[in-house]
Parts: sequence; C-alpha cells; structure tokens
Amino acid sequence: MSLLVDRHVQFIKRLEQKRDSSLAYHMTAHLRMNGVYWGLCALEIMHAGDALDRDALIEFVLSCYDETTGGFGSYPCHDSHMLSTLSAIQILALKDALPVLGERLVLQLQRPNGSFQGDRWGETDTRFLYCAVSALAHLGALHELDHEKTIGWVLRCANMDGGFGLTEGAESHAAQAFTCVAALSILQALDRLDQDTLAWWLAERQVPGGGLNGRPQKLEDVCYSWWVLASLSLLQRLHWIDADKLRAFILSAQDPEGGGIADRPDNVADVFHTQFGVAGLALLGDPGLARVDPTYCMPRLLTERLGIARPFQELHR
Repeated sequence: MSLLVDRHVQFIKRLEQKRDSSLAYHMTAHLRMNGVYWGLCALEIMHAGDALDRDALIEFVLSCYDETTGGFGSYPCHDSHMLSTLSAIQILALKDALPVLGERLVLQLQRPNGSFQGDRWGETDTRFLYCAVSALAHLGALHELDHEKTIGWVLRCANMDGGFGLTEGAESHAAQAFTCVAALSILQALDRLDQDTLAWWLAERQVPGGGLNGRPQKLEDVCYSWWVLASLSLLQRLHWIDADKLRAFILSAQDPEGGGIADRPDNVADVFHTQFGVAGLALLGDPGLARVDPTYCMPRLLTERLGIARPFQELHR
C-alpha cells in the first residue's frame, strides 16, 4: 500500500472549504489555528503547499493577533495562547511571511521555576514550554530566554522509567517526551539526558501490530508515529523500532475514498492524524515526501533557511 497523496490533498482542501458552514466548524474554533497549521504543514510535506490560498491564510492568522499580549488566539477575538501562538508563527514561516510577532507573550509567560504557562490563567505543561522555545527559535529570539532555568525545569519532569510527564511528578507520556526532547534539542542540551533509557522507553511503545502507543497498556495511535519517531530521530535511535511494520500501520489508517488518515484503521479521518501520519512517513524515508525536521515538525528546507535546524537521524529514501 502507498500513500494516497492526491486524496489527502483534496481532503484538506475540503476542510478549508467547509468554513462557516457547519456546527462542527464552530465547535472546533478553539483549535482553528492549530488545524490550519496541521493542514498546511501536511500539504507542504506532500509538495502541495499551494493548494491553500496564501493571502487568505495570512489574513486569518493576523486577524487572530492580540495586540494587548503580543500573541495569537486560535480564532478572531479568542484569548491568546501559547499553543495557537506557535501555530500562527509556523503558518507565517511556511508562507514566508514571518514578522517579529509573538515573543512578548512567550517571554512574559515564563514562571520563576523555568516552566511556562499556556496563557494568563496559569496552567503549566511541558507542551507550553516547547511551544515557547520553538516560537522563540523561529523568531530568532532565543537569546531572550533564560536557558538554564528552562532546561532545569525540563529535566525535573523526567521520570525514573526514562520518560517525561506534563509536569514534575506526572506520568510518562510519549507526546510529553517529544516536547522535552525537542526543547532540549533547540537549546543544545540533549547531552544532559539519559538517552539510552529514554530511547528504550520510547521503543517499547511499539505494539505487535506495528503501531505506537503513548503509554504502556494503551492502544496504538497514528499520532504517536510522530511523537515517538521524532524523539527517537533526535536521539539518533530511529532504528530501535520496526520501521516497516509502523509504515504499514500508518498506511492502513488511510481513508481510501475520502482521503485523510485516522488514529487507527476503520476510524474517521481528521486533519490532526493526517498531519502527523504524513510527517511520520516522511521521517521513515517515504521518497515522495519532503524531508521534515523532527525538532519543529516543519519542512527541513525551511528550518535550514531560517538557520534553526538541529541534527537528527532519518531513514534512507
């Protein structure tokens, strides 16, 4: 089975065309900025970035800018948030329209212990720290960040099994492991990790059917094809899993008629799993896809042009 590129491109285009036309569209407004990034990045990896209107994308992103905080909300008039701010910056970078926006919100949300809030309400999470570090890297503003304080909090979120939780003392989870590994990669501090123990824990996420799960005793899910693979790539241990079985699992989750990729076979496809399934296949060396940078989940050519690319391992194409 091969990747159904044309169907996936049309699937993403149809999502954009459903704008304002359904209850589901309005019920997911809190994810809109992230969804635009997921769809656009998947298209870029599939060499179809021009399938969405550039000017309309930029107009939407800028309509979500919050002049009070300097960040971006997920939809016009929504509060700014770290998650949507990173997605906004990535969209603008993908469309070669990156202004110096966003760093004010990012920097003001760091707490004294090195962690980051997601917004003004105070919730902390390793996702928000990664978003902050990645956003500052894209904006060329990493020099504004207290590196040691940031690295210190990441390392305090590590667990004895080698994994990372969303905060200190929380259960290890593959997605949180990615946020911590990628943040340390950007800050050039991967050498401060117990890399073998972490990579062993990540490799243990592969189940007999070939897919990857996020925690022990959980079902496989296509999105972990990114969180686990990207982490192993940055740790130079991508070969610790069975790549052929994982590739087959991702491809089996495609919708052969309507396009898109689901979390697992026979489920409904969505743009989130489409993005991370496609990105995972790129790391696995799919010859029809653009190279992807596991630190940022962005095209490698773009991160090289921005001067922010970090070392990683990928399988041969």
